[in-house]
Formats: sequence, C-alpha cells, structure tokens
Amino acid sequence: MPRIPLAAASLLAVAVALSLAGCDDKKEQAPSQAVAPSAAAPSAAPQVDETAARAVVSHYADLALAVYGDALNNAKALQQAIDALLAKPGANTLQAARAAWVAARMPYMQSEVFRFGNPVVDEWEGQLNAWPLDEGLIDYVAADYQHALGNPGATANIVANPEIQVGEEKVDVSTITGETLAGLNELAGSEANVATGYHAIEFLLWGQDLNGTGPGAGQRPASDYLAGKGCTGGHCERRRAYLKAATALLVSDLEYMVGQWQPKTAGNYRASLEGEPAVNGLRKMFFGMGSLSLGELAGERLKVPLEASSTEDEQDCFSDNTHNAHFYDGKGIRNVYLGEYRRLDGSLLSGPSLSALVARADAQADAALKTDLAASEARLQALVDSAAKGQHFDQLIAADNAAGRQLVRDAIAALVKQTGSIEQAAARLGIGELNPDSADHGF
Repeated sequence: MPRIPLAAASLLAVAVALSLAGCDDKKEQAPSQAVAPSAAAPSAAPQVDETAARAVVSHYADLALAVYGDALNNAKALQQAIDALLAKPGANTLQAARAAWVAARMPYMQSEVFRFGNPVVDEWEGQLNAWPLDEGLIDYVAADYQHALGNPGATANIVANPEIQVGEEKVDVSTITGETLAGLNELAGSEANVATGYHAIEFLLWGQDLNGTGPGAGQRPASDYLAGKGCTGGHCERRRAYLKAATALLVSDLEYMVGQWQPKTAGNYRASLEGEPAVNGLRKMFFGMGSLSLGELAGERLKVPLEASSTEDEQDCFSDNTHNAHFYDGKGIRNVYLGEYRRLDGSLLSGPSLSALVARADAQADAALKTDLAASEARLQALVDSAAKGQHFDQLIAADNAAGRQLVRDAIAALVKQTGSIEQAAARLGIGELNPDSADHGF
C-alpha cells in the first residue's frame, strides 16, 4: 500500500471539507449531520494519571499480541488448507483453501489499527497487505488486462517465466522461494508490483475477477494446480511452488510480528513502546484509530473506488470479500478504544481502556465517541448485509447503482464523523493536535 504523508490540516477542518466536497464522482454531498465535527476542545485539557495511562498502553500491547496471535493461527490453518489443495487439487480442496483465506482475513484486518503510529508495523505491513497489485506480475491474466500505467513488470508473469524482463533489467526467478518473491515487491520502483502477502495468495486461489461491477468473483479452476496431466493455465509446478512459498512467507512474517509484541522481551518493539512516556503510547493509539478511520478506510478503501467506480481499487477484489475487510477494519478501531478483543476461541480480552480514561476527563466526549463507533459499525454492517443478499462491494460502487453508492457514502460519512470524535477525545486527555492521516482525499 502506498505510504502517504500525514495531512497537515487538523481533522476539524477536513471533516467540514467533506461536507463541501462530497464523496463520489458526481460530487454528491453526504448528509450534513453525518459529518459535523464535535465541539471544540477546551483550551486547558486535564492531565492523565501516568500510572493509569501506562496500564492502558500495556493493555494495548496485550491486544496487539492477541490479534496478531489469532492472525498467525489462522494463517497456519490457511497453510494446512493449501497443502491439502496441492496434495489433491479439486473443487472441494480449492473451496476449503478459499474459505481458510477468508477466515484468515478476519483477525488480520483487526490488526491494521496498530499500523499507524507504530513504525515496526507500518514498515512491515506492505509485505503482507499491499494493494492494489498488478496480478500480471504473478500469473496469467486476460488479454484485455488493464494494469498500472508505466509499470514495466505488469505482465512479467513469474509463474510462466524462470527469468523475467523488467525494463532493461533481467531477474532470475528460476527458483521460487519466499525470499525471492519478497525481493520482487516494488520491482522497478512500482508499488503495483506486489509479489507476496494476502492479496497475492488471494489471486492465486481465485484468479482474476472478470465480472467488473457485475456479480461474481474470480473463477480459477483447481486444475491450475494439477501436477502433470490435466494441468490448466500452464506451468502448474511453478504455480504450486509460488502458492506454497507465498503462504510460508505469510506465516513467517506473522510469527515475527507476534514476537514484537511479547511481554518482557528485551529489544522487541513492545519493550520500546512501554519504555516511552505513557502519553506517547496514548497518542499512538489515538493516531492509529484516527488514521485508519479517515485516510485509510474512509479514503483509500471506500472513497477512491467509489469515486472511480473502480473494482481495481477494491480491497479484496479477487474474492469479493471486501465487505468483511472493511467491517473488521472498523472493528479494530473499536477494539482499541474500548480495550476489548473477541478472540477466535470466543473468549473476550478486556482491560484498561482509552474509553475509561476519557470518561474520567469528560463523560460526554466518551459517550459521543462510543455512539459514533456504534454508528460506523452499523454502516459497515450494512455492506456485509448487502453482500449476504448477493450484492457485493464491487456491485455497490457501480456508476448506475444509486442505492448501493448511498450505502458506501453513508459509511464514509460515519467514519469521518467518528474521526472527529476521536480527535476530541484525545484533546480531553491533553493530547494536542492529533492530525490523523487524511491521505489527501479532500475530506
């Protein structure tokens, strides 16, 4: 995912700008009451008790550990399902691998709130979740494939070629390993060259979604993974090796991140975070919530594809799982504020929270943010409900789907309003200008 500089303007200004700019290609205005910023922060905000703040930051690290631990467990389950597919390619094993991929996304998306403000996550995240990608770098694509302009690797097809030509450079990919694939990310300086992570695996399991804004996901046949007779798509042995290597790398990368959040471990990121003044940790928490809410989710993942009616800018575009990706991103924001996470085993991890700190300083600000979190979750749930009824995100953003586009605009507006309340809650704890990442989307 492209790294975009932090916005210079305060959120109070950008929230008002959204009501003027609208959210789609026709500049349709979101409901004004959905984007109104909260009341201005008082000039002298109360100071936070250091002991209480440290407890909240420590629990934040516990949440990160739990989420990444669940993401790792589900990635290992995905790896087992892919091994079963490769052992016996067929409709059933392919469907099981696809279901395991969807399940793996649920905890991972709840981890994205930790990306913003925590350099160890932000610097690592691109190898796992970079998108959009030029899938022609990886494998065969349709003849009318539309790729990023100026990308010399857009149709290199690693699966088909033991040596790929990218501009004037020749790259040896005769042996497909996780290390080799990781070295191809952003090849020739193009961020669309993505060879690893969830979306590379997604493409290998589903293939291209050639339905545009119509119904249906990718339809890669299981026979693309047959070894020997019956192989479709060509180069099945290399495709098998690619899928296996990319999945192993995903597991390895998540193991690394779990290690970064382990308690009482000298030299890891958690030790560094807990060694800082507690207010720094609180600021990172609020900044992560605000930036994911505004620039990333409302902007990159909702507004960009909506404005262009572009399925190429859809988050989980091959599988049509985008509604779940958006919902669990939103859930991650809520988790951090309330200090709660529902683990995959059904248990609830809870502890000292930002909400409790804010409520002590200003109960009204806490209540307003919790109300906005619930409202945005409901708007994102509406996208999930639409998919359950057969109309997925790529159909909602179609230029002629007025009702579907309104569902997306409503989610954007709720997220922008929510981000205003996040900034106000931070101000009540004495944390000054938060300046969440607006990703320059005109909010």
